[in-house]
Amino acid sequence: MKSLEELAAIRDKMKQTVNTREAAHDSTRVVVGMATCGIAAGARPVLNAFTEEVARRDLHGVLVTQTGCIGICQYEPVVEITCPGQEKVTYVKMTPEKVARVVSEHLVGGHPVTEYTIGNVR
Repeated sequence: MKSLEELAAIRDKMKQTVNTREAAHDSTRVVVGMATCGIAAGARPVLNAFTEEVARRDLHGVLVTQTGCIGICQYEPVVEITCPGQEKVTYVKMTPEKVARVVSEHLVGGHPVTEYTIGNVR
């Protein structure tokens, strides 16, 4: 059986995860394509990696969410990041390993990782 302190720690961790998925009008949005094609290509671990990395860094104003088909199935897993006042950036063929760099450089530093974007697919 868990102690009250352990349960409180679990609650706080889960509360942060839920807060990461709640919307705010002026928040940065990280949208992961989770249609059948995206899931088959590995989108669920990518979604989980974004949620965990945003929570780990305690980033406020960043909404991590999912959507259905984005329409470019050949590039799955697809992640779209929209920052207020900026153009949407579409990352393709994402992996959980790429997430930390995208969070560090794009969400924290404000500079998209262009080599992972749709314009640079090989």
